Amino acid sequence: MHTSRTLTLARLPSGVPIRTTVHAYGEGELVDGDDSPELDAPEEGPVVYAQAAQHGREVNGTAVLRRLHERLVGETAGGESEPTAADLDGTLVTVPVADPLTFDRVSYTTPESLDSRQPNMNRCWPGDAEGSLHERMAARLWAFAGAADAIVDLHTGSPSMATHTVCMRGDEACRGLAEAFGADLLLAEAAGDDADTEWDERGFAGKLRVAATREGIPTITPELAHSKEIVPEAVAAGVSGMIGALRHEGLLAGEPDAWDGVVARNHLGRVIADDSGLFVPEPDLAVGDRVAEGERVGEVFDPTTFETLQVARADRDGIAYSVAREATVTAGATLVGVAERIDEE
Repeated sequence: MHTSRTLTLARLPSGVPIRTTVHAYGEGELVDGDDSPELDAPEEGPVVYAQAAQHGREVNGTAVLRRLHERLVGETAGGESEPTAADLDGTLVTVPVADPLTFDRVSYTTPESLDSRQPNMNRCWPGDAEGSLHERMAARLWAFAGAADAIVDLHTGSPSMATHTVCMRGDEACRGLAEAFGADLLLAEAAGDDADTEWDERGFAGKLRVAATREGIPTITPELAHSKEIVPEAVAAGVSGMIGALRHEGLLAGEPDAWDGVVARNHLGRVIADDSGLFVPEPDLAVGDRVAEGERVGEVFDPTTFETLQVARADRDGIAYSVAREATVTAGATLVGVAERIDEE
């Protein structure tokens, strides 16, 4: 079974509603509530919540949920092995566009005029029904996410970032869900007292993944490759990952594929531009490569005098999971992200 309903997240100053669409597949269904749709699900059977486009330029997750929708409602020609909504032993709830404010602007955050307090929606979970626009929007979606047994928050990295899945370090339920999604690189993120200073400075405590995990809901953030464009390979990886996650949570029969990837620490290694200029990475450096501490990863030069301003070197042993490909950089910009490998969790 498949049902969908329009959900009003908040209202603009003019009174124009900010709306999105919620879908439910399987045993549960969306019904009209007093002021917004509600999920009517059986007491038995798990509920998985998945959303995309919390950052509006990250559109591959939306395409993943569309492709998954087509499979579940039987709109694509496939073999007998392809699952349908009737095969779900539980309920899948999806929101293809979590943040219409940024989606319409093809942006990561909203302008200050719309939300000066929380321009990034992924910093204010579980939201506040009486707060700023993003806080109200998050609170509306939390009504579904907070009632789930597991959450997949689909995001998209840049073309120069390796596809990976982020989960809370030390949480075995999150780790299992991340492995089931199947990305080769898993970034384990510490939180709270175990995190580095930047974690607090950047407001990561308000991420959906962090807020939900603290409520006992296993949550992962897959980062699919490429922003602003739909890439078939990224969509295929996302659909495969969603199927693996649904199998892991018991909504679909069978076991997810065995995982044999690499675990590394998130938000630690970062090669920073010492000065503004043009960055030229080493020609043989690719995302996913292993780098050693002190290894040359590129250089920044002055475009007017041609002098080398910085020989950029890896700050630690690890995996180069992102490499800046847009040449113009400002002081403090990330040139190369280095994930420190964790051999044993």
